[in-house]
Amino acid sequence: MAWVVLGIAVFTEICWALSLKWAATLGSWQASAVPVALSFLNMGLLAFAMRDLPAGTAYAIWTGLGAVGVIIAGIFLFGDRVNPVQAAFMAMIVIGVMGTKFFAQA
Repeated sequence: MAWVVLGIAVFTEICWALSLKWAATLGSWQASAVPVALSFLNMGLLAFAMRDLPAGTAYAIWTGLGAVGVIIAGIFLFGDRVNPVQAAFMAMIVIGVMGTKFFAQA
């Protein structure tokens, strides 16, 4: 169950980061409330996952997949560009996250 919660936390991390850019483009207090709310949800889910997972494992997966997810979503939503070298480094992050998951004790 902790891995499922961590997966949801990764998704909310991606949504949170993207909502920061979205809120900045709108510039209203209502839009600014979205990333604040997502940050509380995001941290709560991560903390819940860390009950049963090692902190380092959970945090490495959360940050790594979150970063890659934001980059990929930025390509589709905001027209961000990624060159082949950046894509290779993103692949290395994913490989590292997979290794962290496969060799985790929990």
